[in-house]
Amino acid sequence: MTCPHLPPKPPSRPEKTSLRNYLRLFRADILSAQPAKLYRAWMAEFRTPFFRSYLVNEPALVDLVLKERPDDFPKSDRVREGLAPLLGNSVFVTNGETWKRQRRIIDPAFEGGRLRETFPAMLAAARACVARMEAREGVTEVEEETSHAAADVIFRTLFSIPIEHEIASRVFSEFRAYQRAQPILNLAAFLPLPRWFPRFHAREVKRTAASIRALITELTAARAGEIAAGDAPDDLATKIMTTADPQTGARFDTEEMVDQVAIFFLAGHETSASALAWALYLLAAFPEVQERAAAEAAGLPENPSFSDISGCKFIRDVFREALRLYPPVPMMVRQNVKTETFRNRKVKPGAQIVLSPWHQQRHERLWRDPDGFDPDRWSTEEGRRCGREAYMPFSAGARVCTGAGFAMVEGPLILAMLLRRLRFATVEGRVPRPVAHLTVRAAEGIHLEISRR
Repeated sequence: MTCPHLPPKPPSRPEKTSLRNYLRLFRADILSAQPAKLYRAWMAEFRTPFFRSYLVNEPALVDLVLKERPDDFPKSDRVREGLAPLLGNSVFVTNGETWKRQRRIIDPAFEGGRLRETFPAMLAAARACVARMEAREGVTEVEEETSHAAADVIFRTLFSIPIEHEIASRVFSEFRAYQRAQPILNLAAFLPLPRWFPRFHAREVKRTAASIRALITELTAARAGEIAAGDAPDDLATKIMTTADPQTGARFDTEEMVDQVAIFFLAGHETSASALAWALYLLAAFPEVQERAAAEAAGLPENPSFSDISGCKFIRDVFREALRLYPPVPMMVRQNVKTETFRNRKVKPGAQIVLSPWHQQRHERLWRDPDGFDPDRWSTEEGRRCGREAYMPFSAGARVCTGAGFAMVEGPLILAMLLRRLRFATVEGRVPRPVAHLTVRAAEGIHLEISRR
């Protein structure tokens, strides 16, 4: 199926621009700061007075960095600079042995069997989302609604509390303020500053990050007490806090657990909210796709099970296609520890290696109809091949997102529950404009007309 019109895509900057203008554009939106050639190039080099970066789209090179030799391409310290106030020493920003130890403790909580155990909490959050949206009939800004739903899923599955819980509600509110204050990269990401030099984080960024961490500390300390007393609920927080590193026997202390919960909330809530909002927009913009998905959802029992949602193959393909067109994390940055040769070009140690799900998943030499919305592509051999070679909304290899399987249950579940009861339509003159801050969001929000079926 080739769609009659294309979903919105950010404009590209002119091929030649000054460093000053590039930095200005980059801080505002990393997507429209890039030239159009990146949708066709296998690799592109960018030079600044402080560092060189190489954006890599060629599948073999991406595999080299993410799958074949990940230890030679650790996460870049430059991205850590902007997120440090909130994330501390979380698994998202660490490297080497620290990261491996953290993953050994975290990964068991997200294994397949545990996903089934979290399903009732996800379903409760999905039902609450439907009830809120039913009460918001008419024109509604859906990014706010999907943020609410995704945060609810995180708190129910992590701490067995709904978003209405006092502390959960305060974390959600402060995180909204943090989003508004935090640019994707701060000044320290561009300049090679010594460790002692101040990082120039905005006052509101530091305030909201400190507030969020204090609230998470309160939840974590309370859970530690419940674990000690033997009456803790069997949720993700309990699982992670009671899991010992199989190599050392050590568990996370409170500070380490706060770091991990902060990234679960940032990554698990922010990325799911982005993907769900764009999926709803795409369903609204392509009514025939929406009706097919709604028909599949209508076939679900009143109380769907984990396996029922796994059987919603078309809704899953809709969500997968939304992740292809609007990957929540549009770019990932690594750095090489030794001299490399990429496409006959020498890459000196310390270069920034940029892997761009945004560009690779819309690459004109990899995908048929790269900017079109076509969930049916995933049922073709060509689509499955591209999915194996050039699809990485959750990264890939050793550092693939821990919550990837979690997200691929959560997203289709919430979409299915919404489509059983509600219909979504676009609003004339309100085409969303994608921009990348913490994740790919719409600059002025995503406004849709909601009505009951």
